[in-house]
Amino acid sequence: MARICNTIRIHKPIEQVFDYVTTPKYWTKWHPSSLSISGATDHSLEVGEQVEEDFVVAGYRGRVTWTVQERKAPHKWVIDGRVGTKSSGTITYTLIPYSNEETTFEREFTYFTVNFLSMLLNWLVVNRRIKSESKESLKRLKEVIERTI
Repeated sequence: MARICNTIRIHKPIEQVFDYVTTPKYWTKWHPSSLSISGATDHSLEVGEQVEEDFVVAGYRGRVTWTVQERKAPHKWVIDGRVGTKSSGTITYTLIPYSNEETTFEREFTYFTVNFLSMLLNWLVVNRRIKSESKESLKRLKEVIERTI
């Protein structure tokens, strides 16, 4: 299993950040890998709710079904992804109030490498590209959320 974790401080209250990042219709505005979202997209998702996302990650294009596994508003939100019948990974958002008007936001993505070849490719290329995309996503999130909310 591989793990990528990024953290950023956002100059908005924790409740606003939580509602924004857990509402799928906004994902395409800040995450460069997110191409389109379908399903329950217009609200902050609750445990058991699902959405489908068309994505391109490290040059790989696909569709994932995300299911909310845990929600402790406004501090933690966990979704598990499946591509077809296979588990593809987990995204965990952890939010900590830094002050009344600032939030520390952490995005952790864990994903599976299924065999030696995928482990090798992950080590040589994929992990580095996903890290770069994840870092860019938080930079965009900060810009978008501080400008629009």
